[in-house]
Amino acid sequence: MIKTIAVYPGSFDPVTNGHLDIICRGLKVFDNIIVGVALNSAKKSMFSVEERVAMLHESLGENERIRVDVIDGLLIDYVRSQGSNIIIRGLRAVSDFEYEFQLAQVNHTVEKNIETLFMMTSVRYGYLSSSIVKEMGSLGGEIEDFVPECVVRRIREKFPINK
Repeated sequence: MIKTIAVYPGSFDPVTNGHLDIICRGLKVFDNIIVGVALNSAKKSMFSVEERVAMLHESLGENERIRVDVIDGLLIDYVRSQGSNIIIRGLRAVSDFEYEFQLAQVNHTVEKNIETLFMMTSVRYGYLSSSIVKEMGSLGGEIEDFVPECVVRRIREKFPINK
């Protein structure tokens, strides 16, 4: 039996409950998921790539069907090198679609065998983004409902605000 491997790339800066929701739901469709922490020099990250990988490991726990890795280079090259031809992307709203559609079209033009599959975010996470979490957390806002405890702890360490 052939195992399906999907790659779920992102900056995960930080990982949110919305990301975890996509991963858990993706496991209902695919045998294995590689969560790829993408290096993006154009983005100013709050957390180092090592911190992001550590938070993903802590948030996901032990699951032999999930692997966390770092993507350094073209996504399609990485997907191909992992024996996969599937990219998972989460969509929160119509506003996400245009950008994601463009990326999917470029990837498919360059590599015809790689498909991007979009998963709609669960309604309860439709508004959630890493940017919102970082902003709220930096200002001392309540973020416990949006991210795993390990992320709350790390954001509080970076922004120790007394309430």
